[in-house]
Amino acid sequence: MTGTRIAYWTVFATTMAIHAAMVGGTLPAIAGDAAGLLPFDLRPRGYSVAEARAFLAALGDRGRALYLGPQHWLDLFYPALLALVLIGAVRALIRPLWLQIPLYLLAIGGMVADYLENARVATLLSLRGPLPDALIEAASRATQFKAGLTAVVMLAICAGLVRAGWKRWRTT
Repeated sequence: MTGTRIAYWTVFATTMAIHAAMVGGTLPAIAGDAAGLLPFDLRPRGYSVAEARAFLAALGDRGRALYLGPQHWLDLFYPALLALVLIGAVRALIRPLWLQIPLYLLAIGGMVADYLENARVATLLSLRGPLPDALIEAASRATQFKAGLTAVVMLAICAGLVRAGWKRWRTT
């Protein structure tokens, strides 16, 4: 195995470990502290102003501290690592360069939207008193962009995996 492949699979394993820590640890704990309401990160279709206000009203001090602390720290690394994993998979599975480049840009766009979402959610969690509707709507849009851009790249990777499997099956 080449050094590049070892590096890729190390990044992949690290990304999956962080994802597991968030999805299996911090995010369910935050939801538990918010009377079962889903954290912003788990709402790929976004959320309305009323839904955001309901979540923030239900979220206790423990959940808020968890969201701004360990969840925020994990999500500091996750977007960049996920973008690297997606770009590596596109590079390995999608052959035409004219298709690779837009998918690279979409993966990077998803990463940027994720960091923007993280910053806006941190602001929502930190502000006391009435929150501007525009801030909530902007955070929701960042969540939707993150989910949408990442989903397009993941679908392309899935198509690449199916194609590679089909080619391998046909030659055996």
